[in-house]
Amino acid sequence: MAGLIPKSFIHDLLDRADIVEVVDSRVPLKKAGKNHQACCPFHNEKTPSFTVSADKQFYHCFGCGAHGNAIDFIMEYDGLEFPDAVEELASLLGLEVPREQTANPQKSAQQRAQAADDYAQMQQVARYFSHQLRHHENSARVIDYLKGRGLSGDIVKQFQIGYAPPQWDGVLSTFGQKSAARTQLRDLKLINRNDQGREYDFFRDRIMFPIRDRRGRVVGFGGRILEGDGPKYLNSPETRIFHKGRELFGFYEARQAHRQLPQAVIVEGYMDVVALAQHGIDYAVASLGTATTTEQLQMLFRATSRVVCCYDGDRAGRDAAWRALENALPLLKDGLELAFLFLPDGEDPDSLVRQEGQQKFSQRLQGAQSFTDYFFGHLIDSLDMSLANDAGKSNLLKQAKPLIERVASEFYRELMLERLAQLLGRETSQLNSHFQRPQQSRYAPQALKMTPMRRAIALLVQYPQLGQAIAVQEQLADLQMPGVDLLLALHRQTASRSYSTAQLLEQWRESEHSKALQRLAVWQHGMDNDGIQAEFEDIFVYLIDRYVEQRANQLLQKEKSSSSLSKQERQEYQLLVQHLAGKKA
Repeated sequence: MAGLIPKSFIHDLLDRADIVEVVDSRVPLKKAGKNHQACCPFHNEKTPSFTVSADKQFYHCFGCGAHGNAIDFIMEYDGLEFPDAVEELASLLGLEVPREQTANPQKSAQQRAQAADDYAQMQQVARYFSHQLRHHENSARVIDYLKGRGLSGDIVKQFQIGYAPPQWDGVLSTFGQKSAARTQLRDLKLINRNDQGREYDFFRDRIMFPIRDRRGRVVGFGGRILEGDGPKYLNSPETRIFHKGRELFGFYEARQAHRQLPQAVIVEGYMDVVALAQHGIDYAVASLGTATTTEQLQMLFRATSRVVCCYDGDRAGRDAAWRALENALPLLKDGLELAFLFLPDGEDPDSLVRQEGQQKFSQRLQGAQSFTDYFFGHLIDSLDMSLANDAGKSNLLKQAKPLIERVASEFYRELMLERLAQLLGRETSQLNSHFQRPQQSRYAPQALKMTPMRRAIALLVQYPQLGQAIAVQEQLADLQMPGVDLLLALHRQTASRSYSTAQLLEQWRESEHSKALQRLAVWQHGMDNDGIQAEFEDIFVYLIDRYVEQRANQLLQKEKSSSSLSKQERQEYQLLVQHLAGKKA
């Protein structure tokens, strides 16, 4: 495909990277034998079950099942997509990520150059707004407003808060001197053009909040009005580098403040995020004026195990909270917590934290309503009838059923079924027949039956050097046994060059065998190191014996079916029988 990162580069990248250093930079590790350990960053636990192997360049949690190589860890921990995780790992090593040549390499290069230029332009505009905050003729008024909201110069600098001046062409005249530059400004929604063709700034006379992506690049802006008419907040429209449903204001700053977020608080406004950070609650994010999306929640649950939705107590706030709950249902796994905090009438996080201070507001967060309490409270409040009659109970079951079935966590499903049974006055066992079982989660994999074939593949994945210990047995290609093609492919691969477990699995990332190989990579074989190669060789002897039996039976069946064997086939049959007889002796 066009513009893909070459696999050879990814192989070399994993060869250069040390997964122990990568993980330790985010989750402090302790030496435990030849491996390293920590409490898993992907679920709550008190006893470390998260192991990082320097030999295999692979991590695995025996508690939740999370596993992978250095790229996987960055994807999961930093909430990045695969290409961005590769870019991040490469940047840590001072490397530039190449791209495969395409049918139109010039177009591909132009697209990459355009994206880089877009990010650079957004950063320049952010600096412009920041400069205007300090030097515009209105700066005293704006700074007094920010001070009146309790914000310090340090917090303003941390979030790079700025000011868009009131004139129509501040950004346009500064950055749009050339036609191509004006086109880019329009594409990035920094300027508009009216029906008469006149161009003007999108943001005017507003306090500006740069929106950063997970890598810290400015991708959009939120502008808060100071006074007068117009919407209280104005957000950047969608652009080629900004997608509202994927970003969270304050997420980058929160990750900069914490190696591991203690929790995340979702609020509605930019000023709420900044005000909370000003008072030491530096793990709040805002969802950019839209309902919190599944992608945004997934990003948060990758960074922390507890998310609190903190909204106003009015109808709009409660509707936003319910949409967030619905989007979180398929993400809720054991060890994750979603809670809800509704503020008193007329209050928002900004005003309340200034009144109460950090300690009392933190206490409110700790006492937030549990996911289950809010779930059933909302459903019961929305019913037009009482649970005292059968119609009300039937309606509650009808409303709850499709939502509960979307929950991924066994713990939460059982908890919700127990609560539903209590409300309906029935036993939990009576409800089970009404509900479909969820699909098996990767965090609760079914136990594998370890056949000899799977054992051989597992050992080869975990110890790729075994591929060079014995010759590739090409005759096994004719063995009628599931998995033989995969085993041979892995054997040829590991015989041709040296791999770590991480590098080998990376080669199979996009294949249909990827998940199976990942599970085999963490299989606990229970053998001493000295016995691993002997076990691998013994399995190959077993497979060769099965091939010999299969071939002998094929020749015997051919002779019995009226087709006489050729002289060469008869000699082959005799040798096969002798081999089998020698085994029995």
